[in-house]
Amino acid sequence: MTARSESTTAGVDLADVSVRFGDVVAVDRATLAIAGGEFFTLLGPSGCGKTTLLRAVAGFHRQSGGTIRIGGTPVDDVPAWRRDTGMVFQNYAIFPHLDVRGNVAYGLASRGVKGAEAEARVAETLAMVDLDGLEERMPAQLSGGQQQRVVIARALAVRPRVLLMDEPLANLDAKLRVRLRNDLRQLQRRLGITTVYVTHDQEEALCLSDRIAVMSGGRILQVGTPEDVYARPAALRVAEFIGEGNFLRGTAGGADGAAEVTLRNGARLHAAGPGERLRGEVWLGFRPQDVAVRAADAASGRGELTGTLRSRTYSGAQVRYDIDCGFERLVAAHVPSASAAGSLREGATVALTVPPAQVMLFPGQDEDVEL
Repeated sequence: MTARSESTTAGVDLADVSVRFGDVVAVDRATLAIAGGEFFTLLGPSGCGKTTLLRAVAGFHRQSGGTIRIGGTPVDDVPAWRRDTGMVFQNYAIFPHLDVRGNVAYGLASRGVKGAEAEARVAETLAMVDLDGLEERMPAQLSGGQQQRVVIARALAVRPRVLLMDEPLANLDAKLRVRLRNDLRQLQRRLGITTVYVTHDQEEALCLSDRIAVMSGGRILQVGTPEDVYARPAALRVAEFIGEGNFLRGTAGGADGAAEVTLRNGARLHAAGPGERLRGEVWLGFRPQDVAVRAADAASGRGELTGTLRSRTYSGAQVRYDIDCGFERLVAAHVPSASAAGSLREGATVALTVPPAQVMLFPGQDEDVEL
């Protein structure tokens, strides 16, 4: 019997949920509709309110306003232990005095699951996370990745309708983090359990999620698929946080849906991507991997920028260029085998071209971003 067949996966709905601590607004009127079986990520920098919002769903924080529903039922007055959720914490929260079996079985007794049924539940859950055979090991005898699997198994053993995860991979080394990330996504898909996941790691969010809510300052700035938030960011803050980017001030003009942006040095770039209909003062943005770099003595002034190559960093998969355009420092990255620019050396004069479809525009008054 699988976890999904013993409990019904549930959606999570938040309507104007706010959480305050004295005069501090940690979460400001968050509204979300998370579908049953969805892997949904709350993404943002430290202090943006994502963990506070997750803990409000879990019942560890009582919201100051708004309504939280799980499976369509309001849970505002329901204590945490009765909300039918499983919680995985960043710091593992593993019980050092219990072996693997004892840790995984810990939450079952309080739910009336005992004896042979509890043993079967523990064995099945350990098999899900590839820990079968390690039932009698103590936490000190486990690797960091194995300890985190124990915590995930403990949360899954109670067959929650919603799995809540607060930066569960943050304390692992890079290779193990990638491996467990892939295992976690496959497990979630197999079980079909609704998962709400918190992280500040944009790559982790993009790889794991069905949808992402990008948060800043307690507010939700955008909700969308990984492709949406990366390629079509709704705000400058989203574009700046999701992936690396170059952001410049300029003035946009033009007609018929296309824009020509004049930068501070007089150079012009064309925009046919997100925000292409904006006019007047704007922020212009583009991703390093979208920049074509070539040796040049001068640029045409239309569709190109010129600068001096200040540094060239080879990392195996790509070469990263730091280019001084006189009024801005820009970053461009190229896969060596796919770019003739791999032969460029520091001190060279270069021309940069960005396809109009890859140029993003944002309102010029949107300065709520750390550049």
